Amino acid sequence: MLPILLDLNFVKIYTNGVFLLLAFFWGSYLLWKNFLLTAHKEEEIFDGLFISIAGGLFLGRLLHVLLNFEDFGFSILKFILINGYPGISIYGFLIGAFLSLRLYFKTRKIDVLESFDYVIPAIFLSLGLGKLGSFLSGSEIGSKTNFIASIRYLGFEGNRHLTSFYESLLFLLFSFISYKLLYAIRRGKFQKGLNYYFFWLIFSLIYLVFDLLKTNKALLFGISFNLLISAVILLTFSLILIYHFRSFIKKYGKKIFKGFYKKEKR
Repeated sequence: MLPILLDLNFVKIYTNGVFLLLAFFWGSYLLWKNFLLTAHKEEEIFDGLFISIAGGLFLGRLLHVLLNFEDFGFSILKFILINGYPGISIYGFLIGAFLSLRLYFKTRKIDVLESFDYVIPAIFLSLGLGKLGSFLSGSEIGSKTNFIASIRYLGFEGNRHLTSFYESLLFLLFSFISYKLLYAIRRGKFQKGLNYYFFWLIFSLIYLVFDLLKTNKALLFGISFNLLISAVILLTFSLILIYHFRSFIKKYGKKIFKGFYKKEKR
């Protein structure tokens, strides 16, 4: 693994930091490109971007501190000094970012669900690049495995799962899928908001599966916090999707059943 990408003696450039910067710029570019399809002003979109990042960082950091309270206590300095006491909860960040963006859109009288559809491909892209940085830097360690696709980490025994690499590939794939889905929504094939529901369904599913292959988990009542919240969100958004798109499911379910019935008659 390569935690330090470049050491110039007077300054060190960290791999994870470089990929987080790439995630921000490429995510911002895709966000800007998507919103060019709408009538929204550029300043509105980028104001919303920075507000959502600020909200996400605050709630993500706060949740991480609460889950690791024995290490932080009531120290404000430890909360602020993220370099010395690193850690941000990904769920806290996403929930904080979406809540902040929702409030901003509401104040601007912008359709929230419709706008979220344009945001999702950029979020998936940013997550994919961020996870790739985590893999290359060795900041996320998988559990022990004898699987052929594995890697050794300095300071850890045995071969380890490539969890962050798998997550990166899946997030990048779903960035492309959600981008295509956005155009389908624009053409009226699906209801607005589908991309938003799709994001939470896919994200929680990925985190639910790969949390089982990770070490150094934040625990809540002895259970992995990410595993617990992933299961709750996956169930919740599965039910929401079924409810909101019940007519679509019923329509295409009938088509599939009729096609199957005709083949049986033959």
